[in-house]
Order: sequence, then structure tokens, then C-alpha cells
Amino acid sequence: MRAVVDGYPGIYRDVQTYLREKMKEVLSGSGGAIVVRLYGPDQDQLRRHAAEVGHAIADIPGVTNLKIEPQVLVPQIEVGFQPAAALPFGLGPGEVRRVATTLVRGTKVGEVYRGERVIDVVVIGAAPLRADLAAVRALRISAPIGGELRLGDVAEVHVSATPNVVLREGGSRKLDITCDVRGRDLGEVAREVEARTLALPLAAGYHAEFIGEYAARQAARARLLGLSLLALLGIGVVLFIDFRSLRPTLLVLTTLPFALVGGVAGVWWTGGVLSLGSLVGLVTVLGIAARNGIMLISHFRHLEQVEGVAFGPALVLRGAAERVTPIVMTALATGLALVPLALGGDLPGEEIEHPMAVVILGGLITSTALNLLLAPVLYLRYGRTP
Repeated sequence: MRAVVDGYPGIYRDVQTYLREKMKEVLSGSGGAIVVRLYGPDQDQLRRHAAEVGHAIADIPGVTNLKIEPQVLVPQIEVGFQPAAALPFGLGPGEVRRVATTLVRGTKVGEVYRGERVIDVVVIGAAPLRADLAAVRALRISAPIGGELRLGDVAEVHVSATPNVVLREGGSRKLDITCDVRGRDLGEVAREVEARTLALPLAAGYHAEFIGEYAARQAARARLLGLSLLALLGIGVVLFIDFRSLRPTLLVLTTLPFALVGGVAGVWWTGGVLSLGSLVGLVTVLGIAARNGIMLISHFRHLEQVEGVAFGPALVLRGAAERVTPIVMTALATGLALVPLALGGDLPGEEIEHPMAVVILGGLITSTALNLLLAPVLYLRYGRTP
């Protein structure tokens, strides 16, 4: 599809999946992975600065589909009311503009229903009346005092260059420069785009903001990491309340980072990009590893304190053997559900699920192995109750 579309030069094009397009629009209101949004009071100056930004970032490796928002000048008929000329005829500016708008552009006056179709009824001047400026100036207007007069007698009609669209945000005009990334890490390209843009001298009253997929990812990553740390702190508090001892609490918390080894390997296998799906997968692995560690060490303590088994290798071996089935079944039940997403590849519509599934599968393998091999050894070494 991209090869066919690229065969038509001179058009803006972007081939992407529906899900990725909607994600970009939600994140920035634009379709680009990286968006440089310029703000300023004057539209002409904004366009000049946008051209400078586009030229500065065009040769960055990995930048593709570079597009400057097409806010261009288009010809438009303007009708300038002349009060002195219209006063003798009793005409006001509202009446003149209303008549001119109706004859040139049309005015909706009603609707017609035909089955399930709703058809607008529009009053508009005949095609010859809208053929050129001379015809527009010759449009006939009824005067309140009686009779008719030409539009050109009470208004100045001319063609002027006006922007095709005026966009504002926060009370200021804005203009977007967007691009996608291919063949490089999104973060590297975004940082280089930001550095080159900030190096450009913008006029007073003009500034740039950097939004889009990368900026939203950074904000979500910081928020997710902060919430993960709070969750770990909460897990530690709950463990301490349950164990009533610092040693088993630290043992469980110590095994958690090792469980992320497989998740990190999954990130590397999917291209080395830490996406939001990958982060969600890492947090999921962290929760599963914490659950398995709690179940294992709690059983060790149960055997020692309730069933009277003496602390030593026999206790650890028995506890691990009795908990291997629920731990392995948890990993298998979760892993088998994710195998189709992991093996299916980065298909359209699975931009989030695929990296998450790969990270969770890798984390399940290492967390299960470490819970059954490393946690018993650590408990045997440091878990004896003082």
C-alpha cells in the first residue's frame, strides 16, 4: 500500500493502522508520532517559522512523512460595507451582508424528508450571478425605501488572500509540524527534533511545544513508574504486617527485580523500544512474581511455625515441592493465553498487546524459575527466625 501511495508525488500521505491513527489523534489531536506545535500572534510569521523548523528537521535520520500543516492563503470574495453610500437607501450592514451571502454562498431555509434521507433546501443565486467579480458587483438588492440598487453601489467588492483555516489554542494561533519515525528509536529522533527546534531563533511572542506520541509516552511512563513504586511500597507494608518480621519481607522484595530479567529480554526481542505495552507487561510480571514469592515464603513459615518442621534444607525442599504446582499452573495459565498474541507478531490492531504479551511471557519464565530456585536458597540463608 505504501509503495502504491508513494507513486503519486505532491500529495501528503500516511499509511497506518486505524488503532495507531486514533491513538495519535487522542494523544496530540494530530496524526504524527512527533508534533512540534508553534504558537504566535501572526499567521504569516508562523508559516515562516514552520518552514524553518521543517527545513531543520527534514534531514534527521529516521524522520519520515514530514508535514507542515497546510494553512495557506486562498482567494476569497470580501464585501466591504460603505455606510455613507448606503445611508440614503436605508440599508444597514447586516442586510447587505445577508443578501450578498445568500446570493453568493447560499442560505439554508429548510429541509425536505424523502424516506430516511434529509435534504437541505438552500436559496442561492443563479450560476451567472456568481461567475466573476463584475457579476457580484451587479447583484441587485432591494432597498427598504423602495426600488433596487447594485451591490457595488453600497459596498466595495474585491478578492483578497485569506487563510484557508485559522486554528487557535489557549487564545493564540497555532500551527503544527508533524512527522513519523521509521528505522530508529522514537525517543532518539524526538530528542534530536527538539534540540534542533530549540536552536532556531524564534521571534518575540513565538514559542514551540513538543507533543505527540513520544511526549505522551514519557508522561505515561513517569506516571506508571511512580504508581509502580507506590504499589511496591504498599506491598512491602502489607508483607511486614503479615510476616511481622523484616527479614521475610525483604526476601520477597529482593526477588522481585530478578523476575524482571525475562521482561527486559522480551523488550530487547521486540526491538528494544520500551513502549507503554511493555511497561504494562513489566508491572504485570512484577505482580505475579510478588504473588508467587509471598505464597512460597508464607508456606515456609507455616511449615516451621505451625507444623513444627525444623528450619533447614528439608523444610525448604518440602515447601518448594508443595508449592511448585500452583506456581507453575499460574505461569502456564497466564502464558498459554498470551502465546497467540506473542507469536502473531506486530499485526494491525495489536500494537499494544503484542509487546505486552512478549514481555509477560519472558517475565513469567524467569520469575517462575527464580521463585522455585533462588527464593528457597535465599530463605535457607537468611530466613531463619532470630
